[in-house]
This record gives sequence, structure tokens and C-alpha cells, in this order.
Amino acid sequence: MEYNIYMTPEFRKEVKRDLKIQQKANAEIKDTLAIERTEFSNERTFLAYLRTALSLIVVGISLHQFFNSTVSMYLAAVLIPLGLGIGYIGFRKFIKKRALIQRKREAYVPAKQMLAILKAEKAAEMKVSHRDMSI
Repeated sequence: MEYNIYMTPEFRKEVKRDLKIQQKANAEIKDTLAIERTEFSNERTFLAYLRTALSLIVVGISLHQFFNSTVSMYLAAVLIPLGLGIGYIGFRKFIKKRALIQRKREAYVPAKQMLAILKAEKAAEMKVSHRDMSI
């Protein structure tokens, strides 16, 4: 079965225009999803820091509780503060990245909104220039 469809130039222009509109909408969706992926990535990294920190703390406490030797005491004395330090560093990085992501999210203006803002500014300029001409 063969389909032979002839597209008129008007129909072709209409299809191209509709495709451009759809591509702009898709780009805005991609941008929004990219921001979401970045937030999830930040949270995932924070959880990895916490997992590492808690593992070190638990190993340090376990060594101290189950083995009553000098070596285990020194290892526990190193592992517990190390775990606490890693947890603190991870939390600080998470907070800083979250603030950066939030600033970027607030600064992002979708194309539709940007177009509306530009049109409003242009209309305001046109009103000002008409007033200047009438004086």
C-alpha cells in the first residue's frame, strides 16, 4: 500500500509553524526537567555523604564496643570524628548547592513568559514615544 500525499505550500508552512511551536514547548519542558534532575542529583549526593558518614561512625562504635583493645580504641577515636566530619562537609555542600539551584530556578524565565514581558515593554515604549510626538 503506497501513500502519495501532496502537501500544498500553505499546508507545509502551517505544519512547519506548528512544529516550531511544539519544539519551543518541548525545550521549556526539557529545561524544567533538567532543573528537577539537578535537584535530585544534589539530594542523592547528600545521601551518599550521609551513608558514608554513618558507616564510619557505626564501625567506630562497633570496634569500641566489641573489641576492648588499644588498637580498636585508637581506630574508633579516628573513625567516629572522621564520620562526623564527612557528614558535616556533605551537609554544607548540600545546602550551598541547594541555594544555587534555587537561585537558578528563580532566574529561569520560560520563553512564553519572556515573550509576554518583551511585548509589554515594547507596548510601554510605544506609548511613551507617542506621548513625546504629541507634545
